[in-house]
Amino acid sequence: MTNDWTGGFDAALPHDGAALLVGRAWDPVAGGPSVVAVRGGRIVDLSATFPTMRDLTELADPAAAAAAAEGPELGSAADLLANTQPEARDESRPWLLSPIDLHVVKAAGVTFPVSMIERVIEERARGEADAAASVRASILDTIGGDLSALVPGSPEAQRLKEYLVGEGLWSQYLEVGIGPDAEVFTKAPVLSTVGTAVEVGIRSDSEWNNPEPEVVLVVASSGAIVGATLGNDVNLRDIEGRSALLLGHAKDNNASASVGPFVRLFADGFDLDAVREATVTLSVRGEDGFTMSAESHMRQISRDPADLVAQTVGAHHRYPDGFVLYLGTMFAPIDDRDEPGRGFTHHVGDIVTISSPALGALTNRVALSEQTPPWDFGIAALYASLAERGLIPTGAPS
Repeated sequence: MTNDWTGGFDAALPHDGAALLVGRAWDPVAGGPSVVAVRGGRIVDLSATFPTMRDLTELADPAAAAAAAEGPELGSAADLLANTQPEARDESRPWLLSPIDLHVVKAAGVTFPVSMIERVIEERARGEADAAASVRASILDTIGGDLSALVPGSPEAQRLKEYLVGEGLWSQYLEVGIGPDAEVFTKAPVLSTVGTAVEVGIRSDSEWNNPEPEVVLVVASSGAIVGATLGNDVNLRDIEGRSALLLGHAKDNNASASVGPFVRLFADGFDLDAVREATVTLSVRGEDGFTMSAESHMRQISRDPADLVAQTVGAHHRYPDGFVLYLGTMFAPIDDRDEPGRGFTHHVGDIVTISSPALGALTNRVALSEQTPPWDFGIAALYASLAERGLIPTGAPS
């Protein structure tokens, strides 16, 4: 294949060979999406056993069930990845999709001290990139840049809050950053996420925006965390910076939530502790020659992933089909690109790669949301496809 900007299949896979990987692929012969597993470099169709990824992740032991399931091969994993790029796609052959389907797409915000400070800066600058540098200097001079040891909701955090209120620096972002309650919001509609090797979208009216490289947990309706993957929680800084009430405009746009390339189920030594120790690397390559890289270390998260899940699901809120949860990022997009002091903003054509040794690499190309392929395969279309294939699971919506 020519013009492969994804880095290839080897880069997409976890570094160790023990990963139990599941995902989804479009099967043009069947005319719909199939739940798949990666086995020995081949993609195996498990849809006869698990019509949806939700059916798999709701089981008591998804890893054991996925390992035991049988099905036909759709082809090599390398071929499916290569065929996923839209400009090179042969629609008579299978390609990869986002690995999740009926899960609600949730995200936790302001979970790292660095990103918390950047959110305060966005708010103080009122979405104006030109003002960010001076606002950043003022805030860091007042509160200092190292809040990594501060436990949200602790007496120390309460004392800091009282100090900041007295200094006139309190912010809604500091409230969720160091207060007892996490920010958890709905990032995108069910079935709207995109996978690897396709475009992610930014709105054409946004002039200050960035990727957000994150670990994404896969959680059953019971609250059990069953696996993890990578995500890009694309953010429009200028729009959210004008008002936090514009969060939906800044976060939920066509192709603004990518997930993948596969879900790694918890098994064989890969568990929540492995997630807690993960390092997530971001790479951006622009058509203008601009390059940028950064790392997020999950051990620096201010709220434990299990706590974030517990704040998302429980007696107060149920998710009968489970959910995925973006865990937040410590990426601080302050590298100047176009003009001194304006920090980073995307250009159309940027190649964004988010990777972690245990989870592989998720790669997307930036486009305008208004020009990305329209999202037209929703829940009704999914169940129509499953019905036509004789795969409707017990208890499916009518």
